[in-house]
Amino acid sequence: MIMFDHILVPLDGSSLAECVLPHTIAFAKAFDAEVTLLQVLEQPHGAAIARAIDPLEWQIVKAEADAYLDVVTARLKGYGLKVRKSLREGQAAENIIEFAHQKNIDLIVLSSHGQSGLSGWNVNSVVQKITLRAYTSTLIVRAYQSVDPDLTNQGYRQILVPLDGSQRAEVVLPAAKVISRYYRSKLLLVHLACQPAIHSRFPLTPAETELVTQIMDHNRKWTAKYLEEIRSHSIPEVDSRIHIIDGGHTELHNLVELEGPDLVVLSAHGHSGNPKWPYGSVTLSFIVYGTTPLLIVQDFYRDKIQKTIAEIFASEEIGH
Repeated sequence: MIMFDHILVPLDGSSLAECVLPHTIAFAKAFDAEVTLLQVLEQPHGAAIARAIDPLEWQIVKAEADAYLDVVTARLKGYGLKVRKSLREGQAAENIIEFAHQKNIDLIVLSSHGQSGLSGWNVNSVVQKITLRAYTSTLIVRAYQSVDPDLTNQGYRQILVPLDGSQRAEVVLPAAKVISRYYRSKLLLVHLACQPAIHSRFPLTPAETELVTQIMDHNRKWTAKYLEEIRSHSIPEVDSRIHIIDGGHTELHNLVELEGPDLVVLSAHGHSGNPKWPYGSVTLSFIVYGTTPLLIVQDFYRDKIQKTIAEIFASEEIGH
């Protein structure tokens, strides 16, 4: 059963990165979790390395970062959280991933943008690297959304949970249930009923159209029964409703815009369950195009996900 006992919160000193704090408090309280605040100081690299780093200046930077972490730590402890801090030096994404693996972190809470500012990309490069390589459950908070000054006001009135009928997709249910019960949220269980493809160079014949209709009717009935079973057996004590969508990813994103959930919860993989990729197509589309806070529950153990060719070549280069 997926639970979050240890939460990692990377910060970089920016107000954009601090958009994660309300959600950090909300999750830590719901799961009674310990929180670690991590800041990674990146020394100049590339063209900037030509300028020698002044040791005294660097010590001042480290002291300021440490003081910043002290302030945020004290702030979160003031809300009753169990908090510790850590300061590292080096490349941000690599250090965050390494820390998460070393400390057996259950959940990484990431702001979509930080010190580099907002951009046209839905998540910045550091977040992209972490989500693709951490192989850990992750909560992505959109930095362009406003943050309530009272960090304890974060709640989850409605949580959208897409399910595809697979056991992998259902790994999100324990976490969704904990959040829902703690905040008295309503769960919206959603299933995509995709239209079966019939290959033809010409418009479908009446017989082919009827076949598609029959398959869709069968799938809708099966889906309705499946979702009702989830409601009655997996989350009987949770306020929930079901919604069946005809279509694909676009319709699912449209439903999010229509319903306005406070949180979308997805398994890293669904029915396909391919360990060659860190995420299935639906989850990847929500990382790239989603607009709401997104909780991704990792369904594979880290050692079961295959390394990419780039990772293999990079590790071989380091080995030499």
